[in-house]
Amino acid sequence: MPDALDRQIIRALQCSARAPFARIAEAVGASEQTVARRYQALVRSGVVRVHGRVTPASYGQVEWVARIACRPDRVGALAEALVRRPEVSFARLASGGSEIICLLRSSASDSGDTVLLKELPRTSAVLNLHIDMILHGFGTGLSAEWNGYGGDLTAEQQALLTAGAEPPSGPYREITDEDRPLLAALAEDGRATHARLVAETGWSKGRVLRRLAALEESGTLAYDVDLLSEPLGHHLHATLWLRVPPHRLEAVGEEIARHDQIAFAGAISGPHNIMAIAICRDTDDLYRFLTRQIASIPDIVGYEVSIRVRGLKQAGSLITGGRLTPAPGPYVRPRGTGRGERPRGSQGT
Repeated sequence: MPDALDRQIIRALQCSARAPFARIAEAVGASEQTVARRYQALVRSGVVRVHGRVTPASYGQVEWVARIACRPDRVGALAEALVRRPEVSFARLASGGSEIICLLRSSASDSGDTVLLKELPRTSAVLNLHIDMILHGFGTGLSAEWNGYGGDLTAEQQALLTAGAEPPSGPYREITDEDRPLLAALAEDGRATHARLVAETGWSKGRVLRRLAALEESGTLAYDVDLLSEPLGHHLHATLWLRVPPHRLEAVGEEIARHDQIAFAGAISGPHNIMAIAICRDTDDLYRFLTRQIASIPDIVGYEVSIRVRGLKQAGSLITGGRLTPAPGPYVRPRGTGRGERPRGSQGT
C-alpha cells in the first residue's frame, strides 16, 4: 500500500502534473531519484496515471451525464461497449449493477446529435435513459481534486510546485493534424519527457516547447491525474444527486467541492442541480460524511445517493484487473502503430 511519501508525491502531481521530479523532490523533502522511483512504481502498479487531454470546450463540446437503467443480464456487454467509446470519459456500474452512470462529450446545441445517444434508446439492454448537461465544475486547483487519501501539502509546498505557472487565459488554439503525435504521446503519458515528445513528433525541442506552451497557456491542453482509490484505502464510491435553490447553487457547490471526500462536484441540468462524486473508506465513513458534513450545509432540500458497484473508466483510463490502463481515444496510439505515425482511419475530434 502506498505510504506517506507516495501520497505526498500524488498530491504534488495533482498540484502540478508535469512538475519536474527535482521540484517535487524539493517540495516533499526527498531525493530526486527516490521521487522518480516511487512515481514509476505507482504507475507500474496501476495506482496512478497522468495523461493529457484536449479540453472539450476548445472544440465546441460540453459534457453530459447519462444515467442508463439496464437489464441486469445485458448490462455487462453494454458497459464494455460504452467504455471503448472515445466520447465517454467516465463510467461506473451502480444501483446493484443495473445502472450505468457515465459522462460523455457532444455538441452543446443538441445532445441527440451524437451517434451514441441515438443508438442507446434502441438498445434492448436499455430500460430507461436520463441525460443532463454539466453546466459548471466547482473548485479550482487542489479543491477540485479528491484529497481524502492524505499526503497534505503546506501552502509553501504548493507554491514551490506551481512557481511560474499562470491560469489558462485563452483563446483556445486550433488542433491540427500535425499535433496528433504530440497529443497521442501525452494521452499515453502526461509526463512524457521533452526528448520523447521530440522523438514522437519529429519536431525540434524548441518547437515542442513552444507548442506545449501555447496549448497549455490557452487552456486547450489540460492534464488529469487518475487515481485508483482502493490501494489508497478507500473502497466506497457514491454519486450524490443534490437539489438546492438556484440562488444558493454556486455557494453550495463550492462548499461541497472543498471536502476532501469529493472527487468531482458540478452544476447540472435536470431535477437535481448538483452532482457530486464522493470517495470514502467504507459504509460508516460515507454515513458520517452524509450526516455530519453534507447535512450541515444549508439549503440542500433533496438528495439521492447511487452506490458504485464497479468502476469502469476514469477520464483517460480504463479500470481493468484492478489497474489503471490507457483508454482508447482519438489521440491514443493503438497497439502496433509506430511512433509518430498517424493511425489509419483516425478521425479528428
